[in-house]
Amino acid sequence: MEPDKTTKLQIDSGVEMNTILVQGNAAQVATELLAVVVVDAGEKDKPNPQVLSSDQSVQAAAKDLLAGCEVTGRVGETTLLHRPQGLAAKRLLLVGAGKVESFSTVELRKAAGTALRFLKPKSIKSFAFAVPETSGGAGGAVRAVIEGAFVGNFDPDVYKSDRKDQRVEEITVIVASGDKGILDSAVKEGRVIGESQNFTRTLVNEPSNRMTPTILADRAQKMAEEVGLKCEVYGAEKIKSMKMGAFWSVAQGSDEPPALIVLTYEPQGAPPKPVLGLVGKGITFDSGGISIKPSDGMEKMKYDMAGGATMLGVMRAIALLKPKIKVIAIVLATENMPSGKAQKPGDVQIAMSGKSIEIINTDAEGRLVLADGLHYARQLGATHLVDAATLTGAIVVALGYANAGVFANDDAWFEQFHQALKRSGEKMWRMPLDPEYQEMIRSNIADIMNTGGRWGGAITAAMFLKEFVEDTPWLHLDIAGTAWMEDNKPWIAKGPSGIAVRSLIELAREVANGASGSATGTQAAQNRANSGAGL
Repeated sequence: MEPDKTTKLQIDSGVEMNTILVQGNAAQVATELLAVVVVDAGEKDKPNPQVLSSDQSVQAAAKDLLAGCEVTGRVGETTLLHRPQGLAAKRLLLVGAGKVESFSTVELRKAAGTALRFLKPKSIKSFAFAVPETSGGAGGAVRAVIEGAFVGNFDPDVYKSDRKDQRVEEITVIVASGDKGILDSAVKEGRVIGESQNFTRTLVNEPSNRMTPTILADRAQKMAEEVGLKCEVYGAEKIKSMKMGAFWSVAQGSDEPPALIVLTYEPQGAPPKPVLGLVGKGITFDSGGISIKPSDGMEKMKYDMAGGATMLGVMRAIALLKPKIKVIAIVLATENMPSGKAQKPGDVQIAMSGKSIEIINTDAEGRLVLADGLHYARQLGATHLVDAATLTGAIVVALGYANAGVFANDDAWFEQFHQALKRSGEKMWRMPLDPEYQEMIRSNIADIMNTGGRWGGAITAAMFLKEFVEDTPWLHLDIAGTAWMEDNKPWIAKGPSGIAVRSLIELAREVANGASGSATGTQAAQNRANSGAGL
């Protein structure tokens, strides 16, 4: 099914925005609105709000507001001043970013998103954001502002007949000083990453009748053509001929044909190793199959392809940022539906690796498609693996909606990812993979069962996947609780979040710089670490 032109325009809304970089005094920039960051330098119940700007005119314009009780500096707080004295801007917006001691690019990114989302219902189409002068480096701060603004510009209401176009069309980023080359690169990086996160979100946001496996594959191919990636798409017959029995066992119950999407990025001059393999779960709708889910909340199962969409967003950014590393992404796209053709509890399936799997619950389908995807990535030469999936409700029970779960079979590989998380600002928590959990998925009739029962469900799901990576360094990201925002936040709309896109981009670039061993690469990695570690 191909979306018509009108639908495509709706799908793409909220992604594009002009970005302008200005070096100079914020007070002299003529704009509809100037946004500045406010932090709280006080103690407990005694707020002491301070504007993060050395511009004396900005300080003077905000002085009376800060002296009153209306401004505290808490995260997400906004206070608007019309016709600020001494400024060329028509309005001054004070955006809270929390305690001064915890302020970093994470809070700065949120502040930029908060400022933009404050403007949207007011139909203000352009604004300026004054980047704080910090010891962390202007480049990282500029990138965080651009990323936050792009994320804030996305809204999920694309099919409302009375939808108003509230997109902000232009952001001017004001920096007091800094190297022009570094700042220009930061703007470009921020745009690419913000756009790529929103690309992921547009895919996840689509209802399943408008985002079938075939349509997802088509969107992947079009994106690959635009950015210069190699893209191959395989259908049901190829999947069966490759003996992907675990993947096919899920796909066989649906009338919609599955799609095995393989994207390859191999820049000139990239070393033969390492090769990064990204594997994404692409279940475009998950009914649970024969083990059908309760009807309450099933409409959100359109987002069960968020892991696959994440990998597509990451590949888009990698192709544009051009790190010197070969990357292979595999997205396994299908529906999980109940029908006379669907697999049943008690069936035994043979995975691509040759392992036999007893099906205990057909709603534990994500690990089945990932099993074949991980094995295939290794066959294609991946030396380091990452998978992302909305895999288990159990991870939400364990960590709630604040953190994604991370599982790793290699401490050094996890540490590289941990450093990437520090720069991306995304919250994830490492979970155990103790051998005791392995016994919970042992089968009497086959090698393993596809579920280990209620207790430790996220861990036994990860242990299942571990069977298919063997000794290859591997990370499993269970994003079931974080791929969908349950409520509107001041800086991001309710709906798809695009979780893990930023972190995996950082990981790819870090691995590339480590592999290059060049002074330039090492310095670039250090610059990113400095700019993202804290402000």
